[in-house]
Amino acid sequence: MFYREAGDFSTTYADDQQTFPIKFDRYRYYVVLFIAIVVIPFVVNDYWVNSLLLPFLIYAIAALGLNILVGYCGQVSLGTGGFMAVGAYSCYKFMTGIDIWWGGELLFRLPELNIFLSVLMGGVMTAVVGVLFGLPSLRIKGFYLAVATLAAQFFLVWLFNRVAWFYNYSASGQISAPERSMFGILITGPSVAPWAAYLFCLFFTIICAYVARNLTRGSAGRKWMAIRDMDIAAEIIGVNPLRAKLTAFAVSSFFIGVSGALFFAVYLGAVEVGEAFGITKSFLVLFMIIIGGLGSIFGSFAGAAFLVVLPVVLKVVGVDWLGWPTDIVAHLQLVIVGALIIVFLIAEPHGIAQLWRVAKEKLRLWPFPH
Repeated sequence: MFYREAGDFSTTYADDQQTFPIKFDRYRYYVVLFIAIVVIPFVVNDYWVNSLLLPFLIYAIAALGLNILVGYCGQVSLGTGGFMAVGAYSCYKFMTGIDIWWGGELLFRLPELNIFLSVLMGGVMTAVVGVLFGLPSLRIKGFYLAVATLAAQFFLVWLFNRVAWFYNYSASGQISAPERSMFGILITGPSVAPWAAYLFCLFFTIICAYVARNLTRGSAGRKWMAIRDMDIAAEIIGVNPLRAKLTAFAVSSFFIGVSGALFFAVYLGAVEVGEAFGITKSFLVLFMIIIGGLGSIFGSFAGAAFLVVLPVVLKVVGVDWLGWPTDIVAHLQLVIVGALIIVFLIAEPHGIAQLWRVAKEKLRLWPFPH
């Protein structure tokens, strides 16, 4: 069979510790990257980009962030939607300029930033907010931490609804992304080319996946997993729980903030915080990492792909082919997702990622018994 590691010899520590030790895995990875970067931008249309590709890339970043916190560090969070809102509104403020007032006088004005820096700053501001709301994790965990992050979700949504400064005193309460370009190519606005929006989001997805993979395989990842497995034992062997938990909240919130900024600026263009970043968004991203696999980078992508593709497939099969009412199809989607969550939590807690690992092991040993 072609999928064998026979003949692959590691002569250095770097070769032994690389992400894909088998050559076939590395070549497959390069092929996927080549297709994603070089081929897809020339063949996609507006429907494929807005229905599948952009949601998948953006939710994959959010799932990566949440998986770092929940899957690798073991800190339960239900505030993903609120943290995405922080990234979106921070991006909006940096795109439109920030006025600092004091005593009725304008102290200074931060000029408008380009879209790339605005997205990054949205992630940075979300990381700061995530660390603040992560402080309770030093004293509480489990169900109580989930309730604390759920409170953060409702507080952040309330804050962005009530404080008019965040949406520049707009009468509608919505924020709309102004037109911004990079290298002369329009990235945000109503007339953006589908391939430009796709490549912009793909760039952030690749960078975030690369950073997440290296962090989780390094000393930071080992500390997170030690805290996840047994925090008392981790502290005894020298892991600082304060630093480990807060760095997990910071990195996780940064990724989630970047996804929220892209979700607002590139994908939707205009959002209202209660509709776009409500509690439903938090549960959606949580379901992605449960189905995809906790503690797995690949699982984050697999879960995001599954929950993005599932509604489209159900619509095509149920509504277009079978003629079912749309409300029936929507309820069927909820039933399928709920059933899969129960099945995975009971039968395979590590989700689709573990199924993929088992399938690869069987392929490597075929036709011999396992």
